[in-house]
Amino acid sequence: MKNYLFLFTFIVSLFGQPLYVYAQTDAFNVKEVDSLVHKVLATFKVPGAAVGVIKDGEVLLNKGYGLQDINKEALTVDKKTLFKIASTSKAFTAAALAMLVDQQKITWESKVVDIIPQFALYDQWVTKEFTIADLLTHRSGLARFAGDLMLWPEPAGFSRDEIIRNLKHLRPASGFRSEYAYDNLLYIVAGEVVAKVSGLSWEQFVEQQIFSALEMKRCFAGAVPKKQMTNIAQPHGLINDKPTIIKRNQTYDKESVMAAAGGIKCSVNDLLVWVQTQLNRGISPADVRIFSDEQSKVMWSPHTILSVSENDKKYHNTNFRSYGLGWRLADTHGYKRVSHTGSLSGNLSQITLIPELNLGVVVLINQNSTYARNTIMNSIVQSFINVEQRDWLTIQTQRQQERLDRLRTKSAQASLTHNVKPLRKKVTLPLQRYVGLYQDPWFGQVNISIKNKQLYFESLKSTRMHGHMIENEGNEFIVWYDDRSLEADAFARFTVENNQVVGLTMDRLSDDIDASFDYIDLNFTRITE
Repeated sequence: MKNYLFLFTFIVSLFGQPLYVYAQTDAFNVKEVDSLVHKVLATFKVPGAAVGVIKDGEVLLNKGYGLQDINKEALTVDKKTLFKIASTSKAFTAAALAMLVDQQKITWESKVVDIIPQFALYDQWVTKEFTIADLLTHRSGLARFAGDLMLWPEPAGFSRDEIIRNLKHLRPASGFRSEYAYDNLLYIVAGEVVAKVSGLSWEQFVEQQIFSALEMKRCFAGAVPKKQMTNIAQPHGLINDKPTIIKRNQTYDKESVMAAAGGIKCSVNDLLVWVQTQLNRGISPADVRIFSDEQSKVMWSPHTILSVSENDKKYHNTNFRSYGLGWRLADTHGYKRVSHTGSLSGNLSQITLIPELNLGVVVLINQNSTYARNTIMNSIVQSFINVEQRDWLTIQTQRQQERLDRLRTKSAQASLTHNVKPLRKKVTLPLQRYVGLYQDPWFGQVNISIKNKQLYFESLKSTRMHGHMIENEGNEFIVWYDDRSLEADAFARFTVENNQVVGLTMDRLSDDIDASFDYIDLNFTRITE
């Protein structure tokens, strides 16, 4: 067996100058990885993780670390522990469509409206021209995360049909096919294309045509069956700097409206089968082909250009980035990198493939720390490349501290960082003048009432979104949600015309809040007092 050395520490030269250790291609040290992962979990307060590494068709690492549940020390993570894999699910939706292309039931240029007649975007011409490939490539013209409040926090109360019908209310933020803006709603449409063309629901197609074909026995596109509801990585967030179960995301036993965009539940053991199938261009380790070599190339080809950040260039020597079909593409130290991350509140994932090295890495964690996920993934991937082996734990710890320092520079954001409720200030009108029912074209109705001498916000559709409204200034309030695990507090700004309250707009309280809480797209009209 070929092994590869995992080194990320600095050495000191004879001249006293620090040098980076370079990877050597003769040993893969599992103990070094174990040590790193345990340090990462402790540093970023992550209860548990699962990590898999496959090289040249051989599994070098396939194991779990830490706890499934911070409150239950007896429940440890292993290679078969179920995690929500979030947006790494998108590659499965792309693969399902690729299989239908192989079967000549659709093409990537097939028009969506020919398959789903009720599909409509804000612009009629864009609607008519929108293709299957457009659903997967984040180039629709919609704003980043547009309409995601119809998905999260779960259960958001919207059906897939309602989501499709509401797309026409979302105003474009850029020209069609002109720039990259990540979205989730169009992957839900893609899942419904799979259903319309195949005659199976998206969940049935993925489970029967992919999971069963590849013998991925601990992967589920829909609800996890009752007999399989064991060995589950519970979702955690940091509440008052302590790992805490996010109860609203304990939904493994329920079907999810957003499954095609990010709803798969899977173990690292089974994801290694998926990774090997991808590296084999559609052929499983058991020699079962599920999609063609041609479609593999299409999915791994650039469709939408992405920007290259200073950090990408500095740390990965990246010169290009793009989005394929369900995958992000980039060059890393001269090698093509095919990867995707996934982020749901309390569950993070990442899958990275380096095809030229025949290398695949899977990282799953059950806490919201992107710093933990990045440390593990970057450390492992770079250990296989003959380049400077950076201390990723130090780099990501510094980045986390820099973010916290930035948040403390603004009073509202500092309150959010420390989960400290803002003080009540004075607003322009008496509270009773703001009370009423407000309607948004796609999000539906919210009720503003008075409870305990304060305004109270309540979404009638997304029923977890409720809480008191703290007076800020002018006609602006802060929506302070009762469920503190939402981490989604918002500014609410009432529109006043001729001394009458006529509407309401919203925005995130902090730039650090998940952009999926796309308040900026909301425009409420007051319909009753």
